[in-house]
Amino acid sequence: MVDFSDTPEQAEWRQVVAEFVEEALPAKLRNDARYAALGGPGSAPTWPDPKEHDRAVDDFRDALIERGWAAPAWPKQYGGAELPVDQQFILNEVLAEYRAPRAGVLDVGSTIMVHASDALKQRFLPGFVEGKDKWAQGYSEPGSGSDLASLRTRADRDGDDFVLNGQKIWTSNARDADWMFGLFRTDPDAPKHRGITYLLLEMDTPGISVRPLEQINGRNEFNEVFFEDVRVPVDQAVGEINRGWYVGATHLDFERSSIGSALTMLQTLGDLFELIEEEADEPAPRVDPQRSPTLRGEIADRWTESNVARLFSYRVISMQLRDEVPNYEASMQKLFTDQLVQAIARTAMKTLGLYGPLWDGEDERTVLRAKWSRGYLGAVATTIGGGTSEIQRNIIATRGLGLPRG
Repeated sequence: MVDFSDTPEQAEWRQVVAEFVEEALPAKLRNDARYAALGGPGSAPTWPDPKEHDRAVDDFRDALIERGWAAPAWPKQYGGAELPVDQQFILNEVLAEYRAPRAGVLDVGSTIMVHASDALKQRFLPGFVEGKDKWAQGYSEPGSGSDLASLRTRADRDGDDFVLNGQKIWTSNARDADWMFGLFRTDPDAPKHRGITYLLLEMDTPGISVRPLEQINGRNEFNEVFFEDVRVPVDQAVGEINRGWYVGATHLDFERSSIGSALTMLQTLGDLFELIEEEADEPAPRVDPQRSPTLRGEIADRWTESNVARLFSYRVISMQLRDEVPNYEASMQKLFTDQLVQAIARTAMKTLGLYGPLWDGEDERTVLRAKWSRGYLGAVATTIGGGTSEIQRNIIATRGLGLPRG
């Protein structure tokens, strides 16, 4: 059963967060978020001075950090706010509704919180809250994507160090990262889900090289990372050596409901509706949903489906409030949402017609600085990253429906 109503205490907390955002978030920064592409980064900010834009983002994030809202569930000694699950959800929901910049910590921070030594916690956790370091995830390898447990990049023990040799691929933002967290094979003779260790390593360590991969949307945040006799101290292992597979699967007190994704989809459709209304009185409208007899119904379907995605998020958070751990339910939410992002991108491109493929954000004919053309290409990755749709279906089948493994 899903409860949609706020208790009086929850309503009061929602108001507190909303009043904070109203006061701290510049209107232009909020408006700028309209240009972000669904399923991937959008065009450059519309601010004449990019540095001014970055300062505005940093100021808002600093205000979140000051309140402990960058890591709302963490203990106060590490910069968190020790908020209960319902208040975390409401905080994330309100921030998403206002399209506010986020200052949330990465999943690796939560993993360190659970599994790392006290020394590693003291060393890294404050930096996560303050956003000092940039991190990259070293999981996927050539031939080891969905079947990640088959990874082969070696980490051989040599005294107080591991020596790494091998390759990672599809490593987001590796070029700009200060640190990497990753899974490495420390016992090649063990079964594939064992013999793996979760390591933290600095990206400027000798022997690491990074090669960008250009994507179809013109961006290159994906990279290949090569390791050649890279030495990493053993004390930078998180959790037990050879038990890293289970460490890497850990997620504690982070936003798993994906309420932000559901609201972003509704906002993106709202932007499309607004554009349709604006163009309706133009002598030569760039957007005309009447061009296709089925397009109006298709747009309505996307709106309905986006509200269903929001219900999936509420289901997950309702389970968490009952101290239940979402499992296949989270996979259902991800599978549905990922495919919906692609469906929205296709519908938007149909609605824009010949103006849809325009790419130059500075061209006055381009709609919302190429928001939808960039989003259309970026959406290709949604059913791949973070666990493919095929993997999600397997989880739903075996854990949700109780079907035997194939």
